[in-house]
Parts: sequence; structure tokens; C-alpha cells
Amino acid sequence: MITRIIAIAVLLFLPLPIVIVVLSSFTSAGYLSFPIKGLSLRWYAEFLGSADWLKVLGTSALLALIGATVSTAASFAAAWAVVRHRMRFGTTYETILLTPLIFPHAAIGVIMIMTLSGLGWLGTFSGLVLVHCILTIPYAYRPVVAALRKADPALEEAAASLGARPWRTFWQVSLPAVRPGLVTALLFSFIISFDEVTVTLFLVGPFVMTLPVQVFSEVLESASPIIAAVSAALVLFTSLMVFVLDRVIGIQFFVDRD
Repeated sequence: MITRIIAIAVLLFLPLPIVIVVLSSFTSAGYLSFPIKGLSLRWYAEFLGSADWLKVLGTSALLALIGATVSTAASFAAAWAVVRHRMRFGTTYETILLTPLIFPHAAIGVIMIMTLSGLGWLGTFSGLVLVHCILTIPYAYRPVVAALRKADPALEEAAASLGARPWRTFWQVSLPAVRPGLVTALLFSFIISFDEVTVTLFLVGPFVMTLPVQVFSEVLESASPIIAAVSAALVLFTSLMVFVLDRVIGIQFFVDRD
């Protein structure tokens, strides 16, 4: 009984900060407060009507789309080499791909400052794309390699034995078999890239800014409820993507190993 009460208390406590932020976004006051003082959509209107906020929103969306696409494609190529071609030292190769999960993001940010400075990409959109691809590859690789390991290679062999050319076998047999993993990888990579702030904070410049970094900067400088409105919109967007992913494919591809 006590264990059940503790479990329920934990489940109620975990989403509490998100609930408070969402409720605070509807305040009519000119500052963040809870409980809220009156209901208003003023801060959502200000967010959607601000050219500056929409600009950083577009930058984050484009960055996440490019990063997710590149990291998913790279992860598919890596998974294909490990699973289908049984490359030597495959376990070591997989460990290297997952190293961004091991190092603290602050340390990665410092390292990337030096790396991008040497390339002349510090504070540029191209530099952010490169870093976000590195950060999202581990999240893209896991569902892709899980889906590829579930796919039956005998189907590819059967297609080849029936006279299908390698490109046709790949396009009509191999790719559909791992499509759920690819979609999962794409969506998860997009979410991770879109919400990333710790490493990006080190790398933005005067001409390129992302939405999460802009929110972080606003939190340090002011207590405007527009921060809560933007955060609530991001929570809703992320929740919808995860919901669609679970309904269409199922998030088990992200965690399955076999």
C-alpha cells in the first residue's frame, strides 16, 4: 500500500513543473506568477506575432530537419555495415557512435568551440548543423540498428535469387523492412535537435540563434510570461510528435536490442 502511494506521488510530482509552466503561460499579468492572475492568450499572440521569435523558431526547425535527415542517413549506413556486412570490431564501432551520450554536453560544447574555430564555422549555421548531427546520431542509430536486426536477410536473398538487381532489392525489400526504424530515428533526432540547448549555447553567434537558446537567454534577462508561452508550445509540439510516433510505429524500436 505504501509503495503504491509513493509510486502515485512520484507520477503526480514528475509532470508538476510542466503543468505549472503551461498554466503560467495563460496569465494576464506582465510577469511570471503562479497561481495566475486572470486568463489571457496575450503571450501566445505576442509570440506568434513577433518576427524575432518566429525567426529563431524557423532556424531551429530547419536546423533540426537537416540534422535529423543527415544523422538518420549516416546511422542507416553505419547500421548496414555493422549488421549486414558484419564489419570487424563492430562493437567498438558502435561504442564510438554512442560516445556523445557519455560525455557531458558542457564538455562537448567547449571541444566544439575549438573545433569549429579551426574550421572557421563558429557562430554559423553550418557549424550548428555539424554539431547537431554528431549529437543526434546515437538517438538515430539505436532504432535503425534494432529494425535492421529484426529484418529477415532471407528476403533479400530470395529477391536476388529471383533475378532482382541489387538496387531493386535494396529499394523494394531492404528499405521497407527497416522503414519503421528510419521514421523513428528521424522523429527522435528531430526532437533532440530541436530542443538542444546546452551545446548550442556555446556555438551560436550574432547572426544565428535557436529557439531554446533564445528562451534560455530570456530567462536570464527577464521574467516575461512569453517564456512560459514558448515553453508550453514546445512541450505541446514534442508531445504531439511522440504521440504520432507511438501511434504510427511504436516507440519500442528505440529501445529494442534484438
